[in-house]
Amino acid sequence: MRGSSLATRLFLSATAWVVVILAITGIVLSSVYRQASERAFDRRLNLYLRTLVAEVATPDEPPERQFQSLGEPLFDLPLSGWYWQIARTDSEKPELRGSRSLWDRKLSHLQDQGVELTAAGVRQGYVDGPEGQNLRMVERPVDLGADGKFLVTVAGDATEIFEETRTFDYYLASTFLALSIGLLLTTIFQVRFGLAPLKRISDSIADIRSGRAERLEGEFPVEIAPLARETNALIDANRQIVERARTHVGNLAHAIKTPLSVIINEAAAHPGDAFAAKVLEQADVMRDQVTHHLQRARIAARLTVVGTVTEVAPVIEALRRTMEKIHRERCIAIDVEAAAAAKFRGERQDLEEMVGNLIDNACKWAEARVFIEVALQRAGSADPAAVLRIVVDDDGRGLSAAERAQVLRRGQRLDESKPGSGLGLSIVTDLAALYGGSLKLSEAPIGGLRAELLLPGG
Repeated sequence: MRGSSLATRLFLSATAWVVVILAITGIVLSSVYRQASERAFDRRLNLYLRTLVAEVATPDEPPERQFQSLGEPLFDLPLSGWYWQIARTDSEKPELRGSRSLWDRKLSHLQDQGVELTAAGVRQGYVDGPEGQNLRMVERPVDLGADGKFLVTVAGDATEIFEETRTFDYYLASTFLALSIGLLLTTIFQVRFGLAPLKRISDSIADIRSGRAERLEGEFPVEIAPLARETNALIDANRQIVERARTHVGNLAHAIKTPLSVIINEAAAHPGDAFAAKVLEQADVMRDQVTHHLQRARIAARLTVVGTVTEVAPVIEALRRTMEKIHRERCIAIDVEAAAAAKFRGERQDLEEMVGNLIDNACKWAEARVFIEVALQRAGSADPAAVLRIVVDDDGRGLSAAERAQVLRRGQRLDESKPGSGLGLSIVTDLAALYGGSLKLSEAPIGGLRAELLLPGG
């Protein structure tokens, strides 16, 4: 899919939204899971905290039995990452008691970091531990009145929270990656399936242009059916306009040619009169010009008809036989090398007129040989348009660059000894231009003039 196509735009926009939505969802889910892990960890710490607060509130307990009811062996393992600490805060020399895991270390306090008490009267947060561990801590101030004020703290290794969150993020990312791939494949299918009717319309229009069909046929979705209906209506209106144009051109041809014929006949009846000779000369020029421009008008009308395609090889072969008969006395050999698949996207009679003029001109000036080559060229796989290339070479004397430019002008001739009005090559140039093609003259490999005609291929 190309970047400028509708399918690509739909795919890229859908992909962008999928990525954004999944990314936001992943961040939210990861944050929610982390908070849930912290709450579960805090409940565990608060359980130990309440036990310690209860121990502090019963100072009559023998020292050897105090703080033995926590039931967590990690509090006895040195620097295990699990610690508790009780500090008396109402004396000049605060008493400090802690778990065996602390050894001679002390825990920092959340109140020193400006952490506020929650509604439950505790502080929660992260601190650095004795060995640089990241600890999750809860602490609670306890006021026992005459028995003193204490700050009870419990901390646990936060690695557990981070590892659980990291594991969850890994599985979440894997799941979302698989989901993204599935969604993108689904998007591709939906785009292709949804735009299939447009592709069918495009193929049908290409068939109309190439002459394989005359109208858009078949059922289309309700959103596209008006497009197909209007396209068919446009094709019908186009054909009607062309038919009317042909009728007007034919009427104009008859209307002009009849007075011209009368003028020519009247002038021819006075062979010795200089004025009659001048009238006859200008009438011939007028007739040539009228014929030329009426022919261009008819061709322009035919060009508006969509879908006309002509096989090239049969046309070339028919012209070869005709020219061999016309120039039989000069024994001109006409060789043809034509691709069987070559087609011209236009009317057969226009192709016959263009190529016929070129072959006739080549036969007039050739010494003994004329070579015709027909090929169909394509710009590339990305560009479906084809170019029909017709080359006519002769082995005559050829033309210089200045002479080649001169003969392409309407009515210009280099040698009056050859029959013709001098309009042949200019007519070919005009016809080719109407079809979007061109005529180029150059030196032929066999020694004479090369005429290279480029036309739209079918």
